[in-house]
Amino acid sequence: MEQFEKLGLCENVLKIISAKKFEKPSEIQEKTIPLILEGKDVIAGSATGSGKTLAFGAGIIKNTEKKTGIRSLILTPTRELAEQVAGVMRELAYHKGLEVVPVYGGVSINNQVKNLAYADIVVATPGRLLDHLNRNSISLAKIKFLVLDEADRMWDMGFKDDVAKIVRACPKDRQTLLFSATISSELADFSEKYMKTPIEISVNNYVDASKLKQVYYDVRDDGKFSLLTHLLKQEKSHLVMIFCNTRRNTDFVAKNLNDNDISAQAIHGGMEQNKRTRVLKGFDNSKVNVLVCTDVAGRGLDISGVSHVYNYDLPADAKDYIHRIGRTARAGAEGIVINILASRDYNNFMNIQKHNQSLVIERVMTPEFKKIFVKFDSPRRPQGRFGNRDRPRRMNFQGKNMKGKRFNRNSKKSRY
Repeated sequence: MEQFEKLGLCENVLKIISAKKFEKPSEIQEKTIPLILEGKDVIAGSATGSGKTLAFGAGIIKNTEKKTGIRSLILTPTRELAEQVAGVMRELAYHKGLEVVPVYGGVSINNQVKNLAYADIVVATPGRLLDHLNRNSISLAKIKFLVLDEADRMWDMGFKDDVAKIVRACPKDRQTLLFSATISSELADFSEKYMKTPIEISVNNYVDASKLKQVYYDVRDDGKFSLLTHLLKQEKSHLVMIFCNTRRNTDFVAKNLNDNDISAQAIHGGMEQNKRTRVLKGFDNSKVNVLVCTDVAGRGLDISGVSHVYNYDLPADAKDYIHRIGRTARAGAEGIVINILASRDYNNFMNIQKHNQSLVIERVMTPEFKKIFVKFDSPRRPQGRFGNRDRPRRMNFQGKNMKGKRFNRNSKKSRY
């Protein structure tokens, strides 16, 4: 506690830190909190789980007064991160009685309009916030504190222009903080245009590379799921995250894992927000220990205790690979990343290694495993040179496979 007190945190925040029994500040907190409390604009290079929400939250709580209008705005790339940041901010604001309102799509906008009338702090995704600005249901005229959290992810998701519109709607006389895992040239241009002589801070990777083991298996296209199931049943794991590149594959893997007595939940952008929130809470509380997800869960969310990360599909973007593996081996804990490669993953795998030459990914001999029958819900064949062998074989227009045998379009089993 003494180290937190030296940073200049207000009494309201110190009470929360004491109740949570935090012993010492993280590196990002130690380096940025004094600057933030001084009113400086800051660009911080910081990974997920490094404690950045407390870092910018400390300044917001200290400098925001209740019932004076919306004074603080935090922008996040995803709904899940908005909800998570809002939850942390509510805890930090508890003793000061500030109203924190999350604003994101996928839920009723009318309820948000009602809540915004009492808001002191808003945590929002860019798209839904612009909806409110167009409706005149929110005013940013009194903003004194603007945070861009996971800024690189917002740019990757195409929110650059939306963010610029939002920033221009805020007063120029404000403090701006930009937190990002990587600082691209586009973010540098943004900071030059919209920030006041920002101070740039970077911290060491929160993932301990010495405790992170990375391996890959090379299997036939028709062996991916069978190997995954074999490994999950053999490994002693705590919390497991399995990454897929598409919503369809995410649902496919989760469904068939459950069919093979492995309790798993899927999460991706095609699900209703309330369901996504329930799934994440269940995983974070260890009610479910296998989460199958797209990259919607790979960035920003602070989920502790993940012991294994599986890449069922290898991402095309090398940066996404880094963010995926950053879910494990955190805060001194050990972790392992397992990449399951088939022919369709080779190009992505080579691209990942080309752009991250410091990565040590060890090849492991593929063990003997039992082929598993899996179910498919759609006969459509995806694009790609080799296709996705998680799908049925190509069918002709008469609803027959290429050997002339009819099949049930709604359900098909195949050994995989």
